[in-house]
Amino acid sequence: MNYKIIGKYIKELNFNIPNPKTFFLLSKNISNYKINIDIKSVQIKENIIEVLTSLSLTPTKDDFESINTKIIYSTIVELENEKIQKHEMEKIILINVPNEIYSELRKIFVFLFENCGFKDVKINESVDFEKLYQMRKVQ
Repeated sequence: MNYKIIGKYIKELNFNIPNPKTFFLLSKNISNYKINIDIKSVQIKENIIEVLTSLSLTPTKDDFESINTKIIYSTIVELENEKIQKHEMEKIILINVPNEIYSELRKIFVFLFENCGFKDVKINESVDFEKLYQMRKVQ
């Protein structure tokens, strides 16, 4: 492995249910939402990068009140070799790191929903980040 994770934390957390009506509608219409995953990176130092993995829930339709949920999870990564090729760096950022931290990120997101009374929130236990990476390269 040509990197190691040296730190992880919740960088941003948004969980807003605007009113009781939205809460009760959400309980019935949770299937009208989809999970979005986004990954970004920021170079901190020459061999240290921050990988920002975000999960958010967005409505699939525009005709109902929505909740605002988003978590951005920061992973600080130290590269062991400063001369990593671009495609190797992309794989570390878009596949390897998300694979390592996804279960933890998912656990936090599900915890929030369950403790707000939503027991039937279904968020995939695993994500094929390799497949997402390949689809991104095709676009």
